[in-house]
Amino acid sequence: MVRDDVETHFTEAVGALTPGSPRDPSLPVRPGTSLTGARCRELFEVQLASRLLDVAARLLRERGEGFYTIGSSGHEGNAAVASALRVSDPALLHYRSGAFYLTRSAQAGRLAEEGLRDVLLGLAASTEEPIAGGRHKVFGHHDLAVIPQTSTIASHLPRAVGVGFAIERARTLGVPSGWPDDAITVCSFGDASVNHASALTGLNTAAYGRFRGLQLPVLFVCEDNGIGISVKTPPGWVEQSRHPLLEYFEADGCDLADIHDVALRAAEHVRTTRSPAFLRMRTVRLMGHAGSDVEIGYRTRKEIAADLARDPLVGTARLLVEAGLAVPDELLSRYEAERDHVIKLAMECTRRPRLVSAEEVMAPLAPRDAGRVAAEVARVAPGEVRDRTFTTPPELEGKLTLAQSINRTLADAMAVDPGVLVFGEDVARKGGVYGVTRGLLRKFGAERVFDTLLDEQAILGLALGSGLSGLLPVPEVQYLAYLHNALDQIRGEAATLQFFSQGAYRNPMILRVAAYSYQKGFGGHFHNDNSVAALRDIPGVVVASPARPDDAAAMLRTCLAAARVDGSVCVFLEPIALYHTRDLFDDGDGGWLAPYAPPARWGETHVPIGRARSYGDGRDLTIVTFGNGLRMSLRAAVKLTADEVGCRVLDLRWLSPLPVEDLLRSADLTGNVLIADETRGSGGVSESVIAALVDNGFTGRIARVTSRDSFVPLGDASSTVLLSEADIERAARKLLA
Repeated sequence: MVRDDVETHFTEAVGALTPGSPRDPSLPVRPGTSLTGARCRELFEVQLASRLLDVAARLLRERGEGFYTIGSSGHEGNAAVASALRVSDPALLHYRSGAFYLTRSAQAGRLAEEGLRDVLLGLAASTEEPIAGGRHKVFGHHDLAVIPQTSTIASHLPRAVGVGFAIERARTLGVPSGWPDDAITVCSFGDASVNHASALTGLNTAAYGRFRGLQLPVLFVCEDNGIGISVKTPPGWVEQSRHPLLEYFEADGCDLADIHDVALRAAEHVRTTRSPAFLRMRTVRLMGHAGSDVEIGYRTRKEIAADLARDPLVGTARLLVEAGLAVPDELLSRYEAERDHVIKLAMECTRRPRLVSAEEVMAPLAPRDAGRVAAEVARVAPGEVRDRTFTTPPELEGKLTLAQSINRTLADAMAVDPGVLVFGEDVARKGGVYGVTRGLLRKFGAERVFDTLLDEQAILGLALGSGLSGLLPVPEVQYLAYLHNALDQIRGEAATLQFFSQGAYRNPMILRVAAYSYQKGFGGHFHNDNSVAALRDIPGVVVASPARPDDAAAMLRTCLAAARVDGSVCVFLEPIALYHTRDLFDDGDGGWLAPYAPPARWGETHVPIGRARSYGDGRDLTIVTFGNGLRMSLRAAVKLTADEVGCRVLDLRWLSPLPVEDLLRSADLTGNVLIADETRGSGGVSESVIAALVDNGFTGRIARVTSRDSFVPLGDASSTVLLSEADIERAARKLLA
């Protein structure tokens, strides 16, 4: 392997160092620092190993045996950040955190080779890699409290704030979090990431929490190398753009003694004050962005040389040599010996097993233990607790609306599990825009039912951190259109955690969303969004869509149980227009109300994930629908039945996974299927229903009727683009003609 400029520079620069007078290794490595010579030597070994992991990554790529080359060269100063923390402090790391990871591994008493092997197995995509099992190269290890992060820029900052929040909130509630009571969260990221909306959310949420007097022990570490791939960060931007309410620290990441001292002060500040802080670590980026990056295409030779001159590995070698604790030849010999060792270890890792089947790849994606979920559904709070929760037990209230049924189910869930949190915009004092969470604040207090700042990414970040830390979050996003502002917190963070940690980490949650249209023209698109396509293509995420009050209660209990048992991420779409609906066919008939099942019947009324509900026994036509479409389809079916058309209506209830078995059974009973889909024709649910029928060999007639490919306008014009009862009836008659 040809040595690049970074290796050559290290050899030349260290060889030119002049040894100083010998110093006691137990003393500071230089005046004015708390870094001892002995600790400096230990961290040099870690920095050296991290540098050589990057060398090995490029060698593996050249040989077609490695699959990731974004390295940590120039960022080795983060070894000192790890040194300032405890092994039990949860860490959400930047992808240039090789030295941090190796330091944390050594702090846990592991052999140096174990940390190296972890990373090399990831580069080689081996199933023996300890966190992702070959699914991605990430820094992560459950025993080291290193939570794996994807490459999505800055998406982990909102979650990091959530973890810090959950450490304190779990302690207050007396619920085990998995972290020590005095733990702090560390979150590292690059300077280019500071500009991302997710980063701004994380930093702003932490500052907002501090302003409100909340305890949020989070240390943000910006590793500022001045460039994002090829785009320069303006000098001074990171320190000038920081949030003024965050305690600010700054250090030279190329000077191990400086970053060591400042990181200790920053970590101690966060730990003792339980408040967030921002540490800017000035670094350089060596070897380019990744192995395929040709820096000379966008940087001058002078700029590249200036970074080489600040090489942190050379800087630590200089500390040791000038303190008389090492001589240049010794360090160069150590470099060569460690280089040979790391490359040999890398080649051994390429011979370890890799993923070879879809089943292997997908195994940790969305585990389903239906038996345990069914048993968990039946769990109820002790009688005296439930008596304190309800003035009148909900099963004795008579028939309830959809909104009332969800409300009572949430209260029952909170009574049985002290870790359940309900939060979002307007959910506490107001009780939700539609009154769905009304009364929960009074019953369970502000520690468990609380209003958040108006930022969907912040809401989901709090949920992700809470679920990761032993709590069971039930966040609310006020309208479906607003969820798209923060969808990557579901797609890039929530859905991937079990996949990239083989189930070692989970973020169970039930995200409640006021969804769909039919508010009689009120609010326009942003209060009547009818698109769920972005949710349905996220692997492993459960998408529930109850329409009737009894289904909503049973399905919400299922989602809560699946979150506890399987770590499921569930999105619970609640049809706004049906929240307070009482009648089905005629005014005053009460046909859309339903009684609340008593706890003794929760087991028998359990609705498993992926099971539909059928209405009617007609043999001529199956109408497949969900949400608002159910009420319209039932009304249309009555009119068709009056004309001697035998109908059955199938409420899918679950949009992901689709209830394919129930769908096929109902379709085969009639041979004619009409899909009544309130989402859009393009990217709507009906497309997947048709595909499921065809893929599974259904040979009967299929038709669909949907809402138009349009945003929903204000006023009466909304009826021109939304699916209607009349549309369903006309489509049914046309199909059967």
